[in-house]
Amino acid sequence: MVGPLRMDTHLAVSFRPRTECAYDVVALGEVMLRLDPGPNRIRSAPEFRVNEGGGEYNVARALSSCFGLRSAIITSLVDNEVGRLLDGLIRRGGVDVSMRRWLPFDGVGRVARNPLNFTERGFGVRSPLGVSDRGHSASSLLKPGEIDWAHLFGKLGVRCLHTGGIFTALSHSTAAVAEEAMLAAHKYGTKVSYDLNYRPSLWQEAGGAQAANELNERLLPMVDVVIGVQTPARAAGDPARSPNGPKRALAELSDRYPHLSCVAVTRRIVHSASRHDWSALGWSRQTGLVEGRDQENIEILDRVGGGDGFAAGFLYGLLEGSDLRLALDYGTAHGALVMTTPGDTSSASLNDVRELAGAAADAFFR
Repeated sequence: MVGPLRMDTHLAVSFRPRTECAYDVVALGEVMLRLDPGPNRIRSAPEFRVNEGGGEYNVARALSSCFGLRSAIITSLVDNEVGRLLDGLIRRGGVDVSMRRWLPFDGVGRVARNPLNFTERGFGVRSPLGVSDRGHSASSLLKPGEIDWAHLFGKLGVRCLHTGGIFTALSHSTAAVAEEAMLAAHKYGTKVSYDLNYRPSLWQEAGGAQAANELNERLLPMVDVVIGVQTPARAAGDPARSPNGPKRALAELSDRYPHLSCVAVTRRIVHSASRHDWSALGWSRQTGLVEGRDQENIEILDRVGGGDGFAAGFLYGLLEGSDLRLALDYGTAHGALVMTTPGDTSSASLNDVRELAGAAADAFFR
């Protein structure tokens, strides 16, 4: 079992040396075109602003645009004007797209499509709302054998492969691609990060939470860093806001999967759509349980992408060799900042993150 809570311990997740690798992080996932109605509702919006987003992609983009690391995305797009728009948006975020696959456009989208995501931000008593249109997306059609993993992990070199439960839920073939990628990553010494990221809408016709858990049972033995142990958002004053639930979940994971090096989970207290408390809890085999710094009463403009923002900040800390608590603080600070701007992706700077993360972050850079 995991030991007692410790507050100032050292973390060591042994990534490949930076000098041996072309990339710090490669993400495997779907990239969607987000249509944002601003302060309006989808049903009555006179116009939409577009940007790109996707659970796994958002992490790679933030690690490039905010944290200055070398990142790439493995995804698939349909070669039409919408796909070219997405491709340009990805490039603008500083993410390498050289491993992106193009599928031909059939003129209608019967075979393959570029996915869309209509997203309301929510405000006050009105919760955020997402309406995705992603059936038969190009990424969902990715199949094993289509990516040269030996070239990527063996010849080019990657320190961390990041994927998650959104990509693996798209289809049976994407789950198989993720499994293939994880096996290849370990063969060449690349660490695997996996965000559980359960989405009921993706699983409602594929077996629900039970099927998602069965897939995770198959994949987690090949994972080094798990992010996002499922814990529901809690209303203010709810006695279930106690951290004991996440602690038990972390303990169970650590006992069940001996290959795991590190686990992190965010804890969100929802006062309204516009005001949250935000914190994180982590565990590693070297440190036991560690609590990060709380971000209380943060003002929310757009909550979508906050969890991906946490994952990016947390992975940045691990890749830079910080201790576990500081990695958690980078995660919560960056996630909080992501939720202050519109869109899924990060507009934060490293100085923004360091300032919000506090004195420990400044000391790490001195």
